[in-house]
Parts: sequence; structure tokens; C-alpha cells
Amino acid sequence: MHDDIHFKLLQLLQHNPNISQRELAAELGISLGKVNYCVRALVDKGWVKMNNFRKSERKGAYLYQLTPTGISEKAALTVRFLRHKEAEHQRLMEEIEALRQLVAEQEGSAK
Repeated sequence: MHDDIHFKLLQLLQHNPNISQRELAAELGISLGKVNYCVRALVDKGWVKMNNFRKSERKGAYLYQLTPTGISEKAALTVRFLRHKEAEHQRLMEEIEALRQLVAEQEGSAK
């Protein structure tokens, strides 16, 4: 679960470095508190740097930058995320095939 959220969070931050945590929460479908916790975890790991805009009209305005370590970790997370999704896809395809066979058997016995 954390890998999924961290992957998606890093992806969003890389594409939109000035996104707000409220916007991140909406995009990810998680609470603002969880976004704050995850962003802080990424900062603590050294994957993301936060820079505050002192003159911004938005008091909590930050610019999020992926560090070189963050970029490397995002690449590793991407590989893991892709493998997970491929395995999930394979399981779904097997389940669909089993259901198709069951339907075909039921239709055959109903005739």
C-alpha cells in the first residue's frame, strides 16, 4: 500500500512541483493528514525537498522537488508497481477465463 501511494505521490510531485497537499489528497483519494504524513516521510527519506515560498499568497505554498535519490527510488517503485499490476492483470485474466468456461458449461448443460 505504501509503495502505491509513494509511487503515485512521487509521480504527481514530479509532474506538478507546486501542487498543494489538498490537491494531492484529492488526486490520490486519501486524507489530507495522510498526504502530509507521506510527504514528510519522503522528505525524511531524502527523496523530496520542500521549498517554502515566503512571498506567496498561499501561506502553505511549497515547491516539491525530487532529489536524485528520489528520482532513482521513483524508478525502482515504477518497476515494482508495474510488476504488481502485471501480476494482478494475469490473475484477473485467469479468473475471467475460468468464468467463461463455467458459463459455457452451464449453457451447454441447459440445452
